[in-house]
Amino acid sequence: MVCLGNICRSPLAEGILQHKADAEGLQWTVESAGTNGYHVGEAPHRLSQKVAQHNGVDICRQRARRFVAEDLHRYDKIYAMANDVVVDMKRIAGRHWNAGKVDLLLNELHPGKNEDVPDPWYGEEPGYHDVYSLIEAACSAVINRYGEVKSQN
Repeated sequence: MVCLGNICRSPLAEGILQHKADAEGLQWTVESAGTNGYHVGEAPHRLSQKVAQHNGVDICRQRARRFVAEDLHRYDKIYAMANDVVVDMKRIAGRHWNAGKVDLLLNELHPGKNEDVPDPWYGEEPGYHDVYSLIEAACSAVINRYGEVKSQN
């Protein structure tokens, strides 16, 4: 899960998807990163933590890290929160870029529409709840899509 700073959207996505995978008994490792380094080492935004906790998901132990080219080799699937994040990921990845591993998270809900998860950074708490709901629905779609594949093997 990748966004810009790895303190608002992608920590929520990491926490939600890991929570759902664990609940389904899936042995998935879900992590997140940001394409800029402004918040490396910081905990998720206080409102992301608050909204996650309100929904029974604990993200307080997460720490922001920067997306690196090697992530394309390390992970099976990488979801970006927005189109500008994909552009940054391509630049960072350089020759390691693998478009087949990367998609926008909301394409799980609306295939091919290439919609962004809005960045709640500059807004108030209700925006974080809206973002949580979008990410939660997309993560449910991920579980439905890939969880079944895993259970059939």
